[in-house]
Amino acid sequence: MPPSNDMSNQAPPYSSYGYPSMQPAYRQGPASHTDSSPSQDLYSQSNYQQYSQPFPNLSQLSAALGGLSGVPELEVESLRPVNLLQERTLLPPRPLEAPEPNLTPDLKKVNCSPHVTSVTGSMMVRAQSLTTVDLLISLFNTAFCSLSVLFILTVSIAFRLQIITTLLFLSYLVPDEFMYNPVSRSYGEPHRRPEVQNSTVEFIASSDYMLRPPQPAAYLFVLDVSHNAVEAGYLKYFCESLLENLDRLPGDTRTRVGFLTFDSTIHFYNLQEGLSQPQMLVVSDIDDVFIPSHDSLMVNLKESKELVQDLLNSLPAMFSQTRETHSALGPALQAAFKLMSPTGGRVTVFQTQLPTLGAGLLQSREDPNQRSSTKHLGPATDFYKKLALDCSGQQIGVDLFLLSSQYADLSSLACISKYSAGSIFYYPSFHYIHNPAQLEKFQKDLERYLSRKIGFEAVMRIRCTKGLSIHTFHGNFFVRSTDLLSLANVNPDSAFAVQMSIEDSLADSSLACFQAALLYTSSKGKRRIRVHTLCLPVVNQLSDVYAGADVQAITCLLANMAIDRSISSSLSDARDALINAVVDFVNSYKSNVSSLQQSGLVCPSAMRLFPLYIHALLKQKALRTGTSTRLDERVFAMCEFKTQPLQQLMRMVHPDLYRLDNMSDQGALHLNDTVVPQPHLLHLSAERLSRDGAFLMDCGNVFYLWIGKCCSDMFIRDVLGIPNYASIPPNMLSVQILNADLFLEIKNLQAPLNPNNTVTVVQL
Repeated sequence: MPPSNDMSNQAPPYSSYGYPSMQPAYRQGPASHTDSSPSQDLYSQSNYQQYSQPFPNLSQLSAALGGLSGVPELEVESLRPVNLLQERTLLPPRPLEAPEPNLTPDLKKVNCSPHVTSVTGSMMVRAQSLTTVDLLISLFNTAFCSLSVLFILTVSIAFRLQIITTLLFLSYLVPDEFMYNPVSRSYGEPHRRPEVQNSTVEFIASSDYMLRPPQPAAYLFVLDVSHNAVEAGYLKYFCESLLENLDRLPGDTRTRVGFLTFDSTIHFYNLQEGLSQPQMLVVSDIDDVFIPSHDSLMVNLKESKELVQDLLNSLPAMFSQTRETHSALGPALQAAFKLMSPTGGRVTVFQTQLPTLGAGLLQSREDPNQRSSTKHLGPATDFYKKLALDCSGQQIGVDLFLLSSQYADLSSLACISKYSAGSIFYYPSFHYIHNPAQLEKFQKDLERYLSRKIGFEAVMRIRCTKGLSIHTFHGNFFVRSTDLLSLANVNPDSAFAVQMSIEDSLADSSLACFQAALLYTSSKGKRRIRVHTLCLPVVNQLSDVYAGADVQAITCLLANMAIDRSISSSLSDARDALINAVVDFVNSYKSNVSSLQQSGLVCPSAMRLFPLYIHALLKQKALRTGTSTRLDERVFAMCEFKTQPLQQLMRMVHPDLYRLDNMSDQGALHLNDTVVPQPHLLHLSAERLSRDGAFLMDCGNVFYLWIGKCCSDMFIRDVLGIPNYASIPPNMLSVQILNADLFLEIKNLQAPLNPNNTVTVVQL
């Protein structure tokens, strides 16, 4: 399919400080739900005005809308008008799920899961001219996410391309080879082939997809060992974690590792097989960095494992008495680039302060009175961006761990990861003694980071139906061409967003198709092509688009656009644009869809959470006003919005709150002899908390366990292992559930959540 030729890296400008008008909606159940909170009666107080005008029933609504062209009758509920000034119980009982496209049962079974690919709407309008408002179309994709089932196929190049074309255009003209089904080993049933029956498949790539033979997995660790780093105390825990996970590093017998430390000089380590102990090689000329040895610094892990272990055991003590306060991060990165250029791979950088020597040195720019200034949200130098682009060209991805107690100019340092498809981890006020919460998070993140799967030498191409065009990408990558992203490394914890627009009419299509194809080298040295395919129905009426829009995807898209606006214009402009998006939505719904005359603030039932989500978004560190948010923390929050999967982002924006002390088997799911409790979601309001309860709030990267003063002693004893509320220690971070049945219930409740989350106990 021909790609779009119109694309840029900047979000389109918004007229009148607002985003283009849009039509988001979300297919959900009725707005009123039974709430298990003891404070439910607070919402029936007489001080809330009851509007006398009755809301229409479904048949009246359908008639008022003129009918729906492609939506089943039951989905009319998603367009039921809701007065936000009157109806306050808006949350559904369970976390929101993406709306299902209105497709045939056969197509639904093979359509891409929303956990892999989400889109801002489950239906596409046939022509942009049908509406006077602009549609926001975006695709969120976690192309390398972990899958329980993945079909791996071997086909010829030309045949593979024909398969993709066939799938996109749903053509019945297929090549002869496609008539054979490798699963059943029979002919004449092309519709039963794995790539037709599954939305995600992986092809084993031939040599035509290789510029060079697949390189071995290569890992270089670049460690800050200045006095500031020693005081923070991260080095000991890094070495312990890597020692524990050496055998879990993704790779095979060819896996290579290397180490580089730096302060005001750069230290290389000779780990060549046959040495009795590691040898340190020091390069003091940071203005003209060179590699002292090209054969013994990146070594085969299997052959030099004992030397690697010796080095990790000795590193913490080696620099424990250092008084060197300077940091030559830029020269260290230049050395890492030269060392990794022959093979490519992953560079992991640990930094604890502002770089003060050599190329890329930075000055403190943080003014407590101007922390939201646009000039401070962008990089102070282009050194790190240029070096990142050089790394990307040599298939080197750079991941940054910033463990700083002071300002380190993350807006500049982040460029080294952003443009090399790397990841960024930030631990403000990190100290191994004074901040145990950050230490625990660092240890869990590092364990996950070292053991998670990885792909090397990757590129990703996005294809879409003719009439749609790609114009903006969000995430960490380098844009190689209009629809092709260069990804030196890929991992299952990162996501990408793609903005599209309707350029031509889709009158000739009943389906709009999207496809993401990721070409990468596995850690075992295999070249693979992973393909995700999604199709959506094309409808004639704007009301159908409202019925199928995904409010969570729209919220995250607007967050990405607002972050771009914050950097290119100002934070206040970005906030105004978000507010205008809600205003535009309410006005466009009233003028383009609903012919019903209702008083109050009215929106479709499916869209009732949109104002709440935008209000929550304005409170995030990335976008909130004031000077209380440190500059590095704001920049890191912006980076997270650009790279985190959709489901993770939404828990950060609007956390899930449950009551734990009264969970029961009522409504629980029974899966494989396991009971999964289904407690109702609670509104994030103090009115929903009570002193006799215990509440769990999932914020995406941290859990908060709220314990009421009058909470049951039995629950406190079973969950916290202490006798009563008065015995709860301050700053409690870990929870050991002693009651086996309760442990299983809470564990099953958290099963879909991030296993690396930390738990903080808060007393009410």
